[in-house]
Amino acid sequence: MAIPEGEQRSDSEKEEDNEDSGGGNGSGQENKDEEQQDDPPAPERSHAEMDPYHRLAHGIHPSRPEPILGRLFHVDANISSLVVYVIDMDGQVAPYNSNGHAPIVGPIITNLARSMVASDTPTLGFGVVSGADFGYDPIQVRQAIFDFDAWASIVMNPNATAMLYSALENVNTSYDPMGACQLTYIDSRDDTNWFDFMAPILDSFMTEATSQVGQKWTGMMMKNAQTDANLLRNAAQVPQALSPAIGFSRYNLRPFYPYQIIPSVSIGLIYLIIVSFFSFAFYLPIHFKYLKPEGRPPLKFYQLIIWRWCATISAYFMLSLAYSFVSLAFQVNFSGGDPVTSETRVTSTVDGYTNPDGWGRATFPVYWMLNFFGMIALGLACKNVAMIVGQPWTGLWLIFWVISNVSTAFYDIDIEPHFFYWGYAWPLHSVVEGSRQILFGLHNPLGLDFGILIAWGAVNTALFPLCCLFMRWKSKNGVHEYYK
Repeated sequence: MAIPEGEQRSDSEKEEDNEDSGGGNGSGQENKDEEQQDDPPAPERSHAEMDPYHRLAHGIHPSRPEPILGRLFHVDANISSLVVYVIDMDGQVAPYNSNGHAPIVGPIITNLARSMVASDTPTLGFGVVSGADFGYDPIQVRQAIFDFDAWASIVMNPNATAMLYSALENVNTSYDPMGACQLTYIDSRDDTNWFDFMAPILDSFMTEATSQVGQKWTGMMMKNAQTDANLLRNAAQVPQALSPAIGFSRYNLRPFYPYQIIPSVSIGLIYLIIVSFFSFAFYLPIHFKYLKPEGRPPLKFYQLIIWRWCATISAYFMLSLAYSFVSLAFQVNFSGGDPVTSETRVTSTVDGYTNPDGWGRATFPVYWMLNFFGMIALGLACKNVAMIVGQPWTGLWLIFWVISNVSTAFYDIDIEPHFFYWGYAWPLHSVVEGSRQILFGLHNPLGLDFGILIAWGAVNTALFPLCCLFMRWKSKNGVHEYYK
């Protein structure tokens, strides 16, 4: 049964109205235009040429420090926590469920996903989900990915099989295989996860899916051509309907771009720890001057505590501003202006547009405040520990503080051993997650990130007077280390 051309055009127009260029458009022109914006950067293409399981075994991204503290231990078992929705809408809704053709594309790909999960090879958490859960609307699936319900989704569009039949039966020379399926993801959610683990496996999955569908579909058409000579003549005019038959349009809703953002959400944040730590030693001589001032009475002890706390917070206020200016100096976008504001469309990275900051012209102040409260959380803890343990043990504390924060902030805790789950409460993890939300306009509970940082600051503020008392006791009793 041939698919009427009028239905094809109507479906295309409806998809354009919904701004969903991957919904099985016969011509696929809009699909191509948006795909040019969605094409992953060069590093992703290089990953596709590599063995995905070799990448999985090493799990090292060039923008990150070497793995530490066993964070890759059991990563092959934990990689399934990176959930990928596999949603079969092929032939599930009218008019494609009553055209006389059984779906081919959807069942093959869902069976492939199930077989990968059932195999002994480490793989992503492919989960077959009913299209009814999303109203058979690919746009709702994209919204779920933006809301972090899953890391990625593979959707077989409602007319995937129907358009294959229509291409050959109606000699639809404008048929675009890329309109059959779509992959939606957000690599800026965690670029390490995407480039090291997800992209290689998904590339392998899509290659295998295209191969299996092409083999099944071509075999069926060759068999039917024995009784219908028109099929071969039509196939000669629409060769893409046989090879590759189907493809996957890619929708990277929030691309990780520009690349100078890498330090802003990774290595550069170590400076928040280092600077806040060394501010203790820098300001200590000034604080002591208030104990024995020349020509005026000394501060009372409670006044000294208040002075030290206020001076520290004031220093962090300006130091965090200076740190934030570094990202601004390297032309990270803080002023809005991206033409795409929809959560389900791909933001533009052409014509001078870069990262789609999440707060418009308020982005820089929000980013500054995140760094400010992050420095308070990280720095006050350092000051309290320095007053308690003294030299030379503060150096050991700095090593612990840097490593514990880095291992739980620069890497996804979901694929780390459960031992690292305490990292969700560690301050640098909230700074990294909040920075990604601010700089890329991601769905992220920024209030929770600020709440964790403020809680760290509040607890350390409460402990600050006690630590000052302990430091005074050590000074009066001549305790320099753990002995008199």
